Amino acid sequence: MRGAPLRRSAALGFVFGWVAYAGGYHWLWRLIGVFFGGNLLLGAAVWLADSAWFAMRFALYAALYALVRRRGWPVAAAGVAPLLAVEWVYPLLFPVHLGHALMELPVAIQIADLGGPLLMTSVLALINAAVLESWRWWRRERRRPTATLGLAAAGVLFTVGYGWIRLRQIDAAVAAAPSLRVGVVQGNLGVHEKGTQSVVDHRRYLEQTEALLAAGDVDLVVWPETVYTRGLRGPLPISGKYVRESSYVPLLFGGAYVGVETGQRLRYNAALLVDADGVIRSVYEKNLLIPFTEYVPFADLFPALGERLQETSRFSAATEVTPLRLREWRISTPICYEVVRPAFVRRMLVEAKPHLLVTLANDSWFGDSQGPWMHLSMARFRAVEHRRYLVRATNSGISAVIDPAGRMVARSRLLTRENLRATVHPLDVTPPYTRLGDWPGWLAAAATALFLVVSPQAPVSTIMERGLPASQRE
Repeated sequence: MRGAPLRRSAALGFVFGWVAYAGGYHWLWRLIGVFFGGNLLLGAAVWLADSAWFAMRFALYAALYALVRRRGWPVAAAGVAPLLAVEWVYPLLFPVHLGHALMELPVAIQIADLGGPLLMTSVLALINAAVLESWRWWRRERRRPTATLGLAAAGVLFTVGYGWIRLRQIDAAVAAAPSLRVGVVQGNLGVHEKGTQSVVDHRRYLEQTEALLAAGDVDLVVWPETVYTRGLRGPLPISGKYVRESSYVPLLFGGAYVGVETGQRLRYNAALLVDADGVIRSVYEKNLLIPFTEYVPFADLFPALGERLQETSRFSAATEVTPLRLREWRISTPICYEVVRPAFVRRMLVEAKPHLLVTLANDSWFGDSQGPWMHLSMARFRAVEHRRYLVRATNSGISAVIDPAGRMVARSRLLTRENLRATVHPLDVTPPYTRLGDWPGWLAAAATALFLVVSPQAPVSTIMERGLPASQRE
């Protein structure tokens, strides 16, 4: 991009983003048979549209980077602030962040409870800026990038030091907290099998639950998303004996729930809790629906599209984030896609004040691909951001129990029928990210705006390259 016109810089960003999408999301092609009934043309159109939208994110970032550099600001300023601002404001179906790359480094992700995934992105971006500037220094294109190297080193030292301290603090808090024994049932029903024989589906989960309880007592059993599809009609309380049958243990499960709103009966993708006495007293109705699986976008404007996708579930979207209650504990239950949205889960923490997070999902759509692994990785960050145990129950994997430091306590395999058992510890803490949200995004957006309208007193490139031969200046 150095010296390139603005249009070319944006084009380079677009190509980079599209290649990243093609390599990272090629597995979405397998959904054509599931979502679009095998219609290759329609599936290709949707995939290409989404890939172009994804690539435009990097075109925007490249353009902002070029504009900030033209104003005379250094690479670290131009590279970090616009990246965070774009990650924050640019909507994506799957909201990926550069900071997600740190997932397998427990000591590095603990800063997520300060500023979420954006703060982790800022550290990685600083490191990249330092690498680029060091490379230019090695090529004698600029003087030693002392300031950039110092900022990157400070970011790394702070990240590692904070992570080391917080890991020990979290372990101490967990050891002092009460315990709750949880069992997760993963029935591994195929995407076309699930829901077509609701009685058979339900029986499989009852049989696995009996096996789970026979191996030892638990305080809560968790089934995944939409296991009970025959429909439960409100208003609450209602009996849950037909769901749980002879079991005596509280059961948290996903099902189709029919509620009454303004005189209308609306069908929701819901999480419900059967108490120890067999009564369902609390329900959470999903807010964020997935297009083409839970509703058809623009079906009113394009009736033909709705008819073509008539197998799509017709769910309504709720607006409340009501917690489920188990004795004295409050449980928030983001369903499937909802758990990958940091701002939405934060809203749950702020409004519902849960002691535990339980997310229900059905990832059988993705088969044996990167999809279930990406979904799990993104969900793990919610545990760190809010310092809560997160129980993840999926139909076909990967089910897991995550501790408040993002470490996996238990995990199932993919496309298997198995049960998980783990002990979790309900916590009641409020980290900075829960209180403040995405403050790095606000700060980065303000800094980017400042960089675009204000230049340093002397162009930074002149200050940093003064004394170099003309042939070695940018």
